[in-house]
Amino acid sequence: MALTLAMEKILRKELVEEWRCQYPANHVSFLKFGDCVIEVRTNTSILRDALRVYFRSFLTAECPSHILVTAHEARPPAVGLSFVLKEPDPGKNKIKEEYVNLDDGRIVRKRLTGMVFVFGGGDHVAIGPCAENVNQVVNFINSRYIEWRLNIGGVLCHAAGIMWSGKGLALAGFSGMGKSTLSLHLLSLGAVFVSNDRLIMEQGAKGLVIHGVAKQPRINPGTILGNPDLHGMIGEEERKRLQSMPKDELWGIEHKHDVLIDEYFGPGRFVLTAPMTGLVILNWNRSEEPLVVRQIRLRERPDLLQAFMKSTGLFYLPEDGRRIGDPSPVDYMRLLADTAILEMAGGAHFHKAARMCVRFLHGETSRQHGRVICDI
Repeated sequence: MALTLAMEKILRKELVEEWRCQYPANHVSFLKFGDCVIEVRTNTSILRDALRVYFRSFLTAECPSHILVTAHEARPPAVGLSFVLKEPDPGKNKIKEEYVNLDDGRIVRKRLTGMVFVFGGGDHVAIGPCAENVNQVVNFINSRYIEWRLNIGGVLCHAAGIMWSGKGLALAGFSGMGKSTLSLHLLSLGAVFVSNDRLIMEQGAKGLVIHGVAKQPRINPGTILGNPDLHGMIGEEERKRLQSMPKDELWGIEHKHDVLIDEYFGPGRFVLTAPMTGLVILNWNRSEEPLVVRQIRLRERPDLLQAFMKSTGLFYLPEDGRRIGDPSPVDYMRLLADTAILEMAGGAHFHKAARMCVRFLHGETSRQHGRVICDI
């Protein structure tokens, strides 16, 4: 046992040095996420180019960086350690990841693809069939930025985000409620995209600030059908086939498409920081009931807070052990104490909901708690 522990204390450093020597990462890109610069090095131009396409809204010139990530195209590496299975998130049943905690880092392995990620002590390494799993490399890069933000005082939230006329709006909701769909409807009205599924919230000098993650929205065919700006993502025949399907069947299709924001909504429509003006919590259903919108206080509706809270998860390591555990509901409510919060209930009507969000940001809706304010 003593020998095993000694090996694990030095394993991260040894693994990283070996892989970086064996698969030299000489293809370089620089990404600017707000005030954080990430240097990304890959060992193939194919992987570099794929990442540049995905992150094209955030490419920047060479400059001093806060984070270095190296990604190495290789066969799934053998790691001679016993991994621990990561239990599925609530509501899920498939085990996707396994991990090993080291003295100064962590190794995570994707069970399906064999991709391996090592982080800790300033090292951030992805290795395996990267070109076949670009999305996993993208997620790893974004997780490094999230960790950086959390380590300087941010709180992770399960929400999409948009900005309208300089005012930021977080869009939360339990899984499958349509956060991404609503955010893209708001883009069609003229909003700017901030984030798809994760936000980092922090207290700024002039109030709450939300920081987004450079993750392009991943949407199902139903979202494409419901938004004319996205119709070009599928062919005309496929669109007609989908339009002929029953609504419940269409909702159930799980076939994700990446929406490149600048391609479908124009350049300059994806930013990563906005002052937080309000929070919308989607608590609706798929019926044809009318949309009902109420302004609420979270202390009176703590059940809705669970839709906004987010565990930091497997890819977060506290810096110097400063943070123990995730923020509590009390921590979230304290931060949100002065934030206007809307609950959207009844039937899911995205066009109406988007217009209501715009009116809310313009200050055209009632600010009485509990009052039904939807009259569109």
